[in-house]
Amino acid sequence: MASIELVQVTKVFDKTAVIDRLDLTIEDGSFTVLVGPSGCGKTTLLRMIAGLDLQTSGSVRIGGKDVSNLAPGQRGVAMVFQNYALYPTMSVRENIEFGLKNNKVKRSERIELVESISETVGLKDYLDRKPSTLSGGQRQRVALARAMVKKPAVFLMDEPLSNLDAKLRGQMRIELIELHKKLGVTFVYVTHDQVEAMSMADRIVLMNGGVIQQEAAPEVIYRQPGNQFTAQFMGVPPMNVYELGANGIKFGFRPEAALLSQSQTQSQSPETNLNTNTPQWSVRGTVATREMLGSETIYQIKSGDRSYMVKSADDQYAFDQEVQLRVDASRIFLFAADGSRLLESEPDYAGYMDRLRGQRHG
Repeated sequence: MASIELVQVTKVFDKTAVIDRLDLTIEDGSFTVLVGPSGCGKTTLLRMIAGLDLQTSGSVRIGGKDVSNLAPGQRGVAMVFQNYALYPTMSVRENIEFGLKNNKVKRSERIELVESISETVGLKDYLDRKPSTLSGGQRQRVALARAMVKKPAVFLMDEPLSNLDAKLRGQMRIELIELHKKLGVTFVYVTHDQVEAMSMADRIVLMNGGVIQQEAAPEVIYRQPGNQFTAQFMGVPPMNVYELGANGIKFGFRPEAALLSQSQTQSQSPETNLNTNTPQWSVRGTVATREMLGSETIYQIKSGDRSYMVKSADDQYAFDQEVQLRVDASRIFLFAADGSRLLESEPDYAGYMDRLRGQRHG
């Protein structure tokens, strides 16, 4: 097992710094997921850890050892790629033991290793088959087994499930979690899929534009986002965020934080309301779309020039029906003009919430 440290790492492509003086520590034995939109720098970071791309400046340390200038094979890491990179003319057994042969490992030891690892990943009955006869999930297991026989201190995975269908992705997520617990080694996993990140990681590193936006456990990332980007990237549907109209401040709430009810009478004011005695923000609107997903329903509520997404276990509301949308004040987030999150302890917080109370929509 080994920890990973990136110290002031910079990577320049064509005179443009895609990662600039980044610091990151990945704990020994953790399942860390690097997540973010395409082009955010997560795969570049993974390839620098692997040694496939060298950093322009800064250092990479694995297990306390500076490996900045070492070849990939000398770093004690194994990488699993998105396309599996299997040899089509070789059997499953030959694919798994290929690296062992190159390293002059004795035949008896190779056989023992291949048999043991194939049992672990459920491939024992497929060792003599070619990759073309296997399903996507089975081919993924071959790629994992080929990495495992190297007995690496660190597993690096670059979107390994992206070529699988939704059902198989879910199954493989569970298998990878179980495999990590069984092996107890450091996993670093790259994905653009926040569901994978939330369900698999014990630590998430969210990136955008080559910069770490937030690094924390999944539940912290979701419940206590440090900025607007994190708040809107993590969560399906994304957080509702709108301008407050004061100093660039924005307010937001997650779709599941909203409660729907039958619309109040038309004689009542349509203005939003944040009652200081019962701290709750509300607005009247109309159901614009309705997506029934089984255990939950996703509604789009139109109110004036705004649309709010609501995730609810209640599927009783119909298209074009008038409803009242309510959110507890404790579940409303405020964001500064620079995207950072405002905390309740900050002096202007209460004033901005008062301003939200006075807004009129609907």
